[in-house]
Amino acid sequence: MNSKVVCALMIAITILSQLTYAQARFVKNLEGHWKFQKGNISDAHQVDFNDRNWETVTVPHDWAIYGPFNKDVDKQTVAIFQNGEKVATEKTGRTGALPHIGTAWYRKTFSVPEFEKDKKAILLFEGVMSEPEVFLNGHKIGEWKYGYGYFYFDISDKILDGKNILAVKASNKAFASRWYPGAGIYRKVSLIVKNRESIDQWGTFIETPYISEKEAKVTIKTKVTGDQIKLVTTIFDAKGSKVNSNSTTEHFGNEFEQNIKIEHPNLWSPTSPYLYTAVSQVFVDNQLKDEQSTRFGVRSIKFDSKTGFSLNGKVTKFKGVCLHHDLGPLGAAINKAALKRQLTILKDMGCNAIRSSHNMPSLEQLELCDEMGFMFLAESFDEWAKPKVKNGYNRFFEAYAEKDVVNLVQATRNHPCIVMWSSGNEVPDQAGSEGVKRAKYLQDIFHREDPTRPVTVGMDQVKSVMESGFGSILDVPGLNYRVHLYEEAYEKFPQGFILGSETASTISSRGIYKFPVVQGKMTQHDDLQCSSYDLESCNWSNVPDEDFVLQDDKPWVIGEFVWTGFDYLGEPTPYDKKWPSRSSYFGISDLAGLPKDRYYLYRSRWNTTSETLHVLPHWNWNGREGKITPVFVYTNYNSAELFINGKSMGIQKKNTSTPQNRYRLMWMDVKYEPGTLKIVAYDDDGNQKAVKEIITAEKPYRLVLSPDRKTIKADGKDISYVEVSVLDKKGNPCPTATNQLKFKVKGDGIFRAACNGDATSLEMFHKPTMKLFSGKLVVLVQSTKRSGDISLTVTGNGLKPARTQIKTENLTLE
Repeated sequence: MNSKVVCALMIAITILSQLTYAQARFVKNLEGHWKFQKGNISDAHQVDFNDRNWETVTVPHDWAIYGPFNKDVDKQTVAIFQNGEKVATEKTGRTGALPHIGTAWYRKTFSVPEFEKDKKAILLFEGVMSEPEVFLNGHKIGEWKYGYGYFYFDISDKILDGKNILAVKASNKAFASRWYPGAGIYRKVSLIVKNRESIDQWGTFIETPYISEKEAKVTIKTKVTGDQIKLVTTIFDAKGSKVNSNSTTEHFGNEFEQNIKIEHPNLWSPTSPYLYTAVSQVFVDNQLKDEQSTRFGVRSIKFDSKTGFSLNGKVTKFKGVCLHHDLGPLGAAINKAALKRQLTILKDMGCNAIRSSHNMPSLEQLELCDEMGFMFLAESFDEWAKPKVKNGYNRFFEAYAEKDVVNLVQATRNHPCIVMWSSGNEVPDQAGSEGVKRAKYLQDIFHREDPTRPVTVGMDQVKSVMESGFGSILDVPGLNYRVHLYEEAYEKFPQGFILGSETASTISSRGIYKFPVVQGKMTQHDDLQCSSYDLESCNWSNVPDEDFVLQDDKPWVIGEFVWTGFDYLGEPTPYDKKWPSRSSYFGISDLAGLPKDRYYLYRSRWNTTSETLHVLPHWNWNGREGKITPVFVYTNYNSAELFINGKSMGIQKKNTSTPQNRYRLMWMDVKYEPGTLKIVAYDDDGNQKAVKEIITAEKPYRLVLSPDRKTIKADGKDISYVEVSVLDKKGNPCPTATNQLKFKVKGDGIFRAACNGDATSLEMFHKPTMKLFSGKLVVLVQSTKRSGDISLTVTGNGLKPARTQIKTENLTLE
């Protein structure tokens, strides 16, 4: 039994030992048995509406990910402001070319046995795309506008004792997003039933204002509803042992404030993500009325003009990536296994920070970042009052911005991973005095709701924000690209430091290499792919090495968030005028989560505890014999020697002549000949430390399956990602294989999806067949609620098939 389970059990036992009454509150995840139908159906909210023929789905759900891809879905004639375009041209694939535009309905029947009038019921939505209208038992109980916002309704006077009918209408307009937004109820829905005397929704705020080696002061502010209340809060450590507690009846208005000491605290950090749990209990006349558990971390953050950013008193640089909310072949529907896989891949790369771009993060993502050790920049908006797209958030800014920020902060502020808020990204409001006022307006709301964390904005109009004062009023000035303006911004901004809030935007396709090998901006190729030599970028951006120089040489540059950690659906720059490109090329890993070469360039700098030795390109170049085929090596060693079929091509050493020479080892004059490419890496004393070989492969012969996990939970949601690759008869990888494969799943699981990472592929993710791309793809196998065995078999014409077994187990506690 793992430590997480032990902790949960011990806390539960401790709480139960204090209870002499029935359960104070319960939370029900409304995930199963929803009825779903696309279409603008006028009477679908009525109690007696017949939904018998509707599809049955599980929430979270993204109805648009099932396609098909169609260039006409999001065809636009537009000049993209962020790209510096002046003339409108036809764009395709900008929002993923998936059919997300339109209206859909969800209906669910649920029961609340013996609901009493002295109880309180809350209906919580963590994300509906978009503009949801919510009906209960035929009555409209409310609506929200922002598809990324969390919101809730008090349904105490609408809920019935027994059977209830919940209906949700979600509508996506055309020209409402710059990327694939997803469609439908794509995050969790919960029903919370509690006593009237109870802790308010998101009413707990935990701070750690004083920390030393000997002790930490934990301040817990708790908003409650009710009279004659006693609040008892107990802190437990990660093993479930009681640390300390406090009992009080003193409050101001409806808020209690408790100060609890932790002796010799374990601090939260990316290298040691230690979590405590605070259990708050509400008593009236010694009768338990409510109880709630909140995980938190003891940690300090500081942004200082002299030292930059410090975590727990130690100067720390952000080695971060930006992430859109979609999960590749799963679309926008949140899945914790998929999120955890992403973070596991990033952790191995040495990444220590995530920026949610450009949306409010899922609560599951924040929970995992708390547990796994990632700092987090939680972003709110991509638009304020001035539009980027016709039907974007600008329509709701005046009426909803404050409500959305309040909900973001109150719902997430107890997560220790969050170290910064962002109130916007590349908003057109940056220019002019109105933009300055809006920036201050939003920053003041963040400060009011959470005085412990600073606020930033991702700014791309750097000249404008220097002149207007926009950049000067922010707690943290964030620059998106514009590396040539860093020095000037540093001199003009008063904060004394700069954050690379969005960097690089290098573009590449996994396993694809283009010749000649030269650095280029907005380079396009006939196959609509980008070169994985990592020298191609956009007209507003740059290659990684230019940011590395700033990170390493300028102590006032406090870190970076690379665009992006993974490819995402939509924004197929530089091919947004070229069909069938329908997803991005920016990712360090591709849409399937398979690392590109660039992954190892970042890993060689960021992962300081593991060896990195990565060679590119592949060595299968039939027809290039005798032609110049440069070889790059990404490694944490400073020198290496290249051998082609046993002949030395010389030793290369990192140097400062160019940014690329400083971070990469490059042999630019190598001529291709089939055989063995060998790299020997040396330490600074000239000792051989590591060897890597790449051998020219023969004809593809057999398939190989590699699950990321051989055992998964039998909860109907867990997923094992199975990497599929091809070897020749001698066991060498075949990096150019494009065979069509078929997938068959038997046993206690289902085939969920497949993805090959090709931004131009029109094959649907949910179909059990797909072509390999650059010799690889990934198959997603999902559990049912039965424990047992799952068998995945993969076949392809002319290839020896492969089979793998995955176990599913029932676990009552996570």
